[in-house]
Amino acid sequence: MTDTARSQENLNKLFEVNGITVYNIKSRRFKTNTINIFFQDNLNKNTVALNALFPSVLRRGTHKLPTLKDINLYLEELYGAVFDCGVGKKGERQIIHFYFEYLSDKYANAEKSNFEGALEFLLDIIYRPALKDGSFNPQYVEQEKTNLKMLIESRTNDKVQYSMERCYELMCREEPFGLYEYGTAGQIEVITAEELYKHYKEKVTTLPADIFITGELDESDMEYLKNRVGSIDRGVTKGLTTGIVKKYIDKVEYFEDKMDVTQGKLSLGFRTNITPKEDDYYALMVYSGILGGGMHSKLFQNVREKAGLAYYIFAGLEKFKGLMIIGSGIEFKEKDHAKDLIMEQLEAIRAGKISDYEFEATIKSLETGIHSLKDSQLQVVDFNFSQLVSQTHDTFEGILAKIRRVTKQDVINVTGKIQLDTVYFLTSQEAEAV
Repeated sequence: MTDTARSQENLNKLFEVNGITVYNIKSRRFKTNTINIFFQDNLNKNTVALNALFPSVLRRGTHKLPTLKDINLYLEELYGAVFDCGVGKKGERQIIHFYFEYLSDKYANAEKSNFEGALEFLLDIIYRPALKDGSFNPQYVEQEKTNLKMLIESRTNDKVQYSMERCYELMCREEPFGLYEYGTAGQIEVITAEELYKHYKEKVTTLPADIFITGELDESDMEYLKNRVGSIDRGVTKGLTTGIVKKYIDKVEYFEDKMDVTQGKLSLGFRTNITPKEDDYYALMVYSGILGGGMHSKLFQNVREKAGLAYYIFAGLEKFKGLMIIGSGIEFKEKDHAKDLIMEQLEAIRAGKISDYEFEATIKSLETGIHSLKDSQLQVVDFNFSQLVSQTHDTFEGILAKIRRVTKQDVINVTGKIQLDTVYFLTSQEAEAV
């Protein structure tokens, strides 16, 4: 990326040391600043649950602040600062994220630097946790195991989200992406405090890490930052693999689950065979918007409004894995009818049946969505971090420019790469087998 492009988003790479890369996103829009620390690991069935659990244990205390009460008092002293941590996934990477939001020093009348206090806290959370007899506190580990198992078991509460995740997991069941980022309750159950501590020590010293700091840093902040990050005890940085993005399908697979639901959830999973680094990706974004990106889309207008087959329906992309999903809520008996009509909308785009309204409304919707990301520091950080994961170099303005250059013919051209892979239906326990 050119320096000009970088300056448009005010993102600066400050330095890299010990496998840790530090970035600053300059902004004057907010009275608070944030520090985000990301560790990336390959999704792996043997480590996914361990990676999900150890941040939950770390958040329970540091060597200086050994209890949650101590942590909460410290956050209050920093003008009501906010701390959080957890895991997610981007493609076939499991992301371990530590986050701290604090009042900018220029708005605080404090003798001590809020920035230094925030950085010290996060580094203590990660590298100097509260221990008992040289390992994690077994009581903390057991409590967090219970919390994590409850989280895993409650994922079926949101049937809309669950049905799409389930479709992806079945679709990619032989690939790392098919793993749930929190693992399984069975995997969590057997983890011991000693095993978890050993795993944690290895990961925080060898996984590639990125630190994103939002807000303005002065010279003293920079010097403090370099000294503290440079003093972290790290080992040899682990390499990461590139996930599967392109896979051509010769047979569509069908799956069905039964639960206590009053409305069927039909999900269609597609392979787009388009990586974020390809020019076609921007045409794919427009394609997805025309297909199911809002009230102007073909799915909404033709499946929901005109045919009255769906309570909700939309299309979405999984950028990092090259997937697209269509999610819908339908009557149980309308599964086949709805699927056929959904596929007709894809064929209509393939045949070039794209109205000016559908095309222009999609571009406008994408522009609005991208601009809205700038209103949240977390979204701005996530956007920039995502560029690292996907090995792209887009800025907000860069993406907007590329989307605006997409033509209807570009959209038609990408249809030849998109293949239906998996159909998943979540139905009622009382519904007749179909």
